[in-house]
Amino acid sequence: VVHLAESGGGSVEAGGSLTLSCIAFGFTFDETDMGWFRQAPGNECELVSVIGSDGSRTYYSDSVKGRFTISQEYAKNTVYLQMNSLKAEDSGVYYCAANFGAEISTRTRCNLTDVWGQGTHVNVSS
Repeated sequence: VVHLAESGGGSVEAGGSLTLSCIAFGFTFDETDMGWFRQAPGNECELVSVIGSDGSRTYYSDSVKGRFTISQEYAKNTVYLQMNSLKAEDSGVYYCAANFGAEISTRTRCNLTDVWGQGTHVNVSS
């Protein structure tokens, strides 16, 4: 069964770090865009980061650029989101997503990708 499983969320103080993991089941990263979205209470779901199938293309939203790093490990079929210097406004539910043969971009609507994870909660206290 094709699905994504996120982990690594939790509670951390501002300035701290967390690493989110997303394991892909039932498919590989070949010709697949992988992305991380997040949604905070009262806010719209937003695209945080994307990595292309060969890892050569990455995207970061302005709000996380320089603090977050996306990477993928083919051998483990896993995508990571390293989050440093966390701020209270980074709090929310983080979702992993996959699109087969199509890019994930800022025009991609949440929960409308080919595969969508169940989400992992991140709470950053100030």
